[in-house]
Amino acid sequence: MNFTHKLKLILRDKNLRNRILFVLGALVIFRVLASIPIPGVDIERLTDFFNNSQLWGMLNLFSGGGLSNLSIVMLGVSPYITASIIMQLATMMFPKLKQMYHEEGEAGRKKFSQYSRLLTIPLAFVQGFGFLKLLQSQGVVGFMGNFELFTNIAVIMAGSIFLVWIGELISEYGIGNGVSILIFAGIVAGLPTVISQLWIGFEVTQIPLLIGFIVVALIIVLGIVIVTEAERPIPINYAKRVRGTKVYGGVSTYLPLRVNQAGVIPIIFAMSILLFPQMILNFLSNIDNAMLQSVSNFILRILENGWFYSILYFILVFLFTYFYTAVTFDPEAISTNLKKSGAFIPGIRPGKSTSEYLGKVLTRITLVGALFLGVIAVLPLIMKSLTGISSLAIGGTALLIVVSVVLDLIKKIDAQISMREY
Repeated sequence: MNFTHKLKLILRDKNLRNRILFVLGALVIFRVLASIPIPGVDIERLTDFFNNSQLWGMLNLFSGGGLSNLSIVMLGVSPYITASIIMQLATMMFPKLKQMYHEEGEAGRKKFSQYSRLLTIPLAFVQGFGFLKLLQSQGVVGFMGNFELFTNIAVIMAGSIFLVWIGELISEYGIGNGVSILIFAGIVAGLPTVISQLWIGFEVTQIPLLIGFIVVALIIVLGIVIVTEAERPIPINYAKRVRGTKVYGGVSTYLPLRVNQAGVIPIIFAMSILLFPQMILNFLSNIDNAMLQSVSNFILRILENGWFYSILYFILVFLFTYFYTAVTFDPEAISTNLKKSGAFIPGIRPGKSTSEYLGKVLTRITLVGALFLGVIAVLPLIMKSLTGISSLAIGGTALLIVVSVVLDLIKKIDAQISMREY
């Protein structure tokens, strides 16, 4: 089915057309809110602050671009993402949560999501308070009294929760994952600014560099598509069962193990781990104590060193890829479910042997995914050091999100078209 035929089907089908229009309308509302700043912002200092910090630029990415102008939705969906991560980690410590998420089906997952939403509220307060205080200490935001401070915190908390609500409406009444689409919209909205910065400082002698950049960008996009879609199929056979005069089972299928099981979550984990010490150290460096200031400034200088930061970031992403894969994929649970349904892997005994085999295969393919995510995470720093032009730094995480969301949208639209055709 070619693109023109698909487009005609989308335009003809009222339900599908309305879903797409709903997503576009929700994105318009999001971008309008992201352009309304909180009062008392020094734009020049704010721009310098984000240009000089790779970590805060990454955080702005996950806020959907609202943090870069301190809008009323400056937190974006990051409190909800953090809440979801905490809830996923909690499944390792609390068996009841694990049972709710993995064994209680759709009802259990809805309850699990509700807990994530409730946890978003205190996290939004903590993040809003921390950001405003830090930016105030940097001179980005003017002095605020207690009433002004808590009013602004209440506004940005409401903005974050409102965006989570919009994201869930997109998931329900639109197409695709709403939270991912909001982040995607924030990345795409920042492209005109990047292009204009590149155009202003562009020289004729930089044409070969620009061509090389475009080629590298295309190769990276191709690599992201390949690794995102790559999977290792595990063959599964179902034993034949005779009930009365009928024979059941005897079919063969496969269990797909994705190379990149964790998606962009390890990058978010690593970013959070690197961000928290910097926030604490920035607070300590402004305290009227000479020893605290000197120690804080010394550690901050180490963290701001490009090579040290890149190596630490890569290691954290690599380790968190294995960690998150272990949290979300349970070989024992898969093995138990296969055994209950009369399925087995050819040449592998059901039960513990199947669990060990799946764990071994997963460990091997996760190595590829972990190395891939680590390289993607530090790619902007590598490109900036090679070219010396910050606007040419390929945002690896941004590309990963954009490509993943586009692939997911294409699959969802194709599924909707196929369903309506048949």
